[in-house]
Amino acid sequence: MADLSVETLFLGRCVVVRVSGAMDYQSDVWFRGRFRELIARGGRCFVLDLSGVPLCDSVGLNVLLGAWRQADAGGAVLVLACVPDPVRRLLELTGADQVLRMFDTVADAEAVFGG
Repeated sequence: MADLSVETLFLGRCVVVRVSGAMDYQSDVWFRGRFRELIARGGRCFVLDLSGVPLCDSVGLNVLLGAWRQADAGGAVLVLACVPDPVRRLLELTGADQVLRMFDTVADAEAVFGG
């Protein structure tokens, strides 16, 4: 799983998380662990930059929803940015776009939440 990565960048009040690699049944445990650790460290706003995610299946979708639930339970906001078309379609088809707010760019998300 050398092609998987989660890089963090602190911009204003937001933690920008650059996610790379396929989010699927083979990587779910890896991504779940990284997101859990990151959100547990605290923060008020998490922006997941998904521009490096070529594929997200139903298991990957569950990982994203789990991260959103964990952030929400801790009083934080978790949003998505730079969502590739195939991932955006999955979110829209499943209705997950009603829970996982999407922004075209990280800058757009920061403008709303980074203040």
